[in-house]
Amino acid sequence: MVEETLSTTNNKPKQRTNKPKSVYEWNVRDVQNWLRRHCGDYHPLYADNFVQHDITGRALIRMNDNSLTRLGISDASHREALWREILKLRLKTDIIEIRDLQRRTNSFGFDAIKT
Repeated sequence: MVEETLSTTNNKPKQRTNKPKSVYEWNVRDVQNWLRRHCGDYHPLYADNFVQHDITGRALIRMNDNSLTRLGISDASHREALWREILKLRLKTDIIEIRDLQRRTNSFGFDAIKT
């Protein structure tokens, strides 16, 4: 076995230059990746259901217990676990949107409104 070592002259960590894709822009594949990453136990059981119903990010964060049932997830404990992860995603998305709104507001000089 041969090991290959890469050396770089710049030891600085790489910085993200691109902003992550908004959940609202996720396609079916992005939802599958999310499902695999955050609901790994349920991905093999329900991945096809999400694909067959063409669940995008926009549809995912609008889901509720009733929509998960209509999606074919009949086990209540599975629905609860998936719903919990969807709520976390929704909360994270809302926080990102609020921060973006604050940044835009501050960049326009509206950070202090006086009456």
